Amino acid sequence: MRRYLPTYDLATRYREQAVDFAGHRVLLTNFAGTQQEGDLTERPNCRGFGRIRHFNRKKTNSWVDNPLPIDPAAKALGCPPTDQLRVQVFQNAVCNWRCWYCFVPFTLLDANKQHSSMMTCRELIQLWLAEPNRPHVIDLTGGQPELVPEWVLWMMHELREANVERTVYLWSDDNLSGDYFWDALSSEDRKFITSYPKYGRVCCFKGFNEDSFCFNTTAPPEEHSRQFERMGKLIATGLDLYGYVTLTTPHTKDLNDQISRFVDELQELDENLPLRTVPLEIDTFIPTAFRMNEQRKTALDNQYRALDAWQRIVESRFSTEMRSSHICDVPLWGKVRHVSL
Repeated sequence: MRRYLPTYDLATRYREQAVDFAGHRVLLTNFAGTQQEGDLTERPNCRGFGRIRHFNRKKTNSWVDNPLPIDPAAKALGCPPTDQLRVQVFQNAVCNWRCWYCFVPFTLLDANKQHSSMMTCRELIQLWLAEPNRPHVIDLTGGQPELVPEWVLWMMHELREANVERTVYLWSDDNLSGDYFWDALSSEDRKFITSYPKYGRVCCFKGFNEDSFCFNTTAPPEEHSRQFERMGKLIATGLDLYGYVTLTTPHTKDLNDQISRFVDELQELDENLPLRTVPLEIDTFIPTAFRMNEQRKTALDNQYRALDAWQRIVESRFSTEMRSSHICDVPLWGKVRHVSL
């Protein structure tokens, strides 16, 4: 019998360890001396609390382009689109799921004080401002940033305080594993976040059905449908939202039907949501190499079959004109109504 992670117990415990409300501090990874440092293309910056990531539109010839966060950032900053974006990354040190393909060592997702410290957003901004050739895009990643939704809020306030909010694009990740955006923030806080002009969020669907979701995350199957519920509520706030989906799966039975149903579920939230959702190609990093087994190797191969199905279905449902639109120009209207901030 498969054992699942206690998603909410972990979320509660990690949240207690990962945020200092009185001091407005967040538990952040320091990359220096970690296993993850070996996968970085540049040495950690910001005294070890930051890293530079290069987002590439074209990763490999065997996969679809990934315009995130390249196109949303270019549009927000008034820059021409490019094929590579250099981004300043900060990473929180907790996550309540354990995706086997995650490029972050699990020891850096467990509030490990050996490789993390409490930091204020003001300290992060000061470290970033002191960097030569600093990027103008800041990515708050994890871990799971939305275990501490205050992090995005506090970062926005500090960017405004530093008078750089007009020249910096803020991007954050969300695996749709919790409801702290609604349960922990005030109405005023949520309104501030949703009205912040240069901010985008990407929400990652960790599989295209219950089986692939549980296989990827070790989370219980009911969490698969809750991802859609949470995404629908977020769309209704007016946030500039995007999606990722990971297509790794140990099984390919009825694959076309399964992917088609996943696209149906996206369109039940918004007709255009599939065009704002990007399949992510899963690679092997240093941490994942140690987690690999035969079933996971098979899943890496199967993701290409799943991608073929995804492309056929999207092409059958959207015109060439719609599919050629910049991802940030695809409108989202949402079908969830009466969401109060």
